Amino acid sequence: MKTPRSYTALEDLGRVRLSKYYFMRNFLNSEIGNFFGIPNLPEDPDLAIAAGRGLATHLLDPLHETFGVVEIRSGYRSPRLNHFGATEVRPQKCSANEKNYAGHIWDRRDGAGRMGATVSIAIPWFADRYAEGRDWRDLAWWLYDHLEFHEVYFFPHLAAFNITWREEPQRRMLSYIAPKGTLLRAGEDPGEAPAQRRARYADFPPFRGIAMP
Repeated sequence: MKTPRSYTALEDLGRVRLSKYYFMRNFLNSEIGNFFGIPNLPEDPDLAIAAGRGLATHLLDPLHETFGVVEIRSGYRSPRLNHFGATEVRPQKCSANEKNYAGHIWDRRDGAGRMGATVSIAIPWFADRYAEGRDWRDLAWWLYDHLEFHEVYFFPHLAAFNITWREEPQRRMLSYIAPKGTLLRAGEDPGEAPAQRRARYADFPPFRGIAMP
């Protein structure tokens, strides 16, 4: 597939189904792109679609099946749009392109040659409980125990988080919510025992997805 050069070609791209619940269209909206009039179009649609399928199938579908609605805040970003968000928008909303390859920029592989994709999401079911004082780490450890993500990064508003699927995932967890910083480094064993982690999310809905290997 080529980069869309017409409205109808963009429609065709949007209709590409990535998984049971998600289509490419779900990930193309950009507030920065809308406000500044910058089209959010992949330069390598085939790679973007392949990475998006990994993200949607392995991470988002199980979240949807378990928690219901998953609110997508920011998905795919074209290299042009991401560069603009990193260099021209204040406060800065995007990291440099090279750091976002196989992240929000789905149609570029990372420095190790891995395909990947990032999406920023909020889960309304958990956001309601977080607003009442629930610890964001309850959800973080649920993610760790159930999904084969590459990285998750939590934010204060709504306990929203970036979640990344990538080939050969490294399993990192970080947060801007107190306690800020790194919850789990790549290759590190969790600081909490399995039973302690499970106790955190004992009231969560039953997991509905593919069990991790």
